[in-house]
Amino acid sequence: MNYTLELNTQNPDSNIVFNTIMFDSFKVNIVERYIGRMNSSQNLRDVLFKVRTLDDKIINRRDGNVRVKIKGDHFETYQKLSGILNSYDYKNKLLNRKDAEQDYIHFILSLVISNYQL
Repeated sequence: MNYTLELNTQNPDSNIVFNTIMFDSFKVNIVERYIGRMNSSQNLRDVLFKVRTLDDKIINRRDGNVRVKIKGDHFETYQKLSGILNSYDYKNKLLNRKDAEQDYIHFILSLVISNYQL
């Protein structure tokens, strides 16, 4: 499955980060909320995501709700994977970027599959 990953589309000095993963037939909008200043000490507070069609129509979850909040062990895993994508090594191509992106994509895709019926 082909995908395009758009990381950290945000306003400066904002505590909210928007990431988007675009697949062939749908896209996943991810919202990260941080505590603290983005310049210095930032702590990830929570992560939400929604699934949309390519023409921006929201797809409902199996239970009828729209968004998913990542909690518990999934939150810790997300924090680790997101940290890799925001790391110095990733930004300066000191590690295999494709592997890091695929780990992140596969994790999000597993959450999408478990919560949505596509």
